[in-house]
Amino acid sequence: MIKVQDLRVSFDGTEVLSDVSLKIEDCEVVALIGGSGAGKSVLLKCMAGLLRPDRGKVYFNSRDITRLSRERLKKLREKFGFLFQSGALFGSMTVYDNVALPLREKTSLGEDGIRDKVLAELEQVGLRGAEEKYPSQLSGGMVKRAALARALVQAPEIMFFDEPTTGLDPLTANSIHELIDSCHKRFNFSGVIVTHAIPEIFPVVEKVAMLHEGRIRFFGTPDEIAASTDPTVSEFIRGKVAPKRWLAAQVVRHWGGQRRRQG
Repeated sequence: MIKVQDLRVSFDGTEVLSDVSLKIEDCEVVALIGGSGAGKSVLLKCMAGLLRPDRGKVYFNSRDITRLSRERLKKLREKFGFLFQSGALFGSMTVYDNVALPLREKTSLGEDGIRDKVLAELEQVGLRGAEEKYPSQLSGGMVKRAALARALVQAPEIMFFDEPTTGLDPLTANSIHELIDSCHKRFNFSGVIVTHAIPEIFPVVEKVAMLHEGRIRFFGTPDEIAASTDPTVSEFIRGKVAPKRWLAAQVVRHWGGQRRRQG
């Protein structure tokens, strides 16, 4: 479980986050939406322990990570996986070596054990056979899949996704959303997805948090945000999707899938 309490972050005197509070339950995936410059990536980095806030607390399983020493925080982050917007693969390393890197650096596994885990994860993300390729030889979607395999290879408890479909065509973006959903079912991680893909992200998540002017303007389920009467929220959602009937269909699809998963 991740709990953010009264978080404030400023840069050069400009407040980016103001008294932000948010709670993400175990095995729950939350979409973090909002306009450009709303502070989504800043909040994500605070939750991941990559950025210390000016004020406030971030709890992971009741431990305030903002008060941990560098070494303890580094150890704790081994429970986290992070999919960066660009993928952040090392260009001089093959796909195999990129995915193997956290296992080599953070575990005592031998090369045989590492190979088994890496190839199994590449199989799961649809990249088996591409392990000897370099990032420059991959398509945008393949880069995201390789980066996801690297983030998941240690079976993290928490996953952070920073705009995972940016720069991808709609079909490829949809395949990445479906992959994230299947990985969530496989690992049961808690997750936060910073995204502009509305409402395409709705079938993947249990909750939606909307940041506006540095504060949480809305937090609830996909069908609740679709039905919101808050002018700021509804205008933002309608600005992304014109056909409301299609939005409603996505919400029904989401909750139908949730009921099947729970049943």
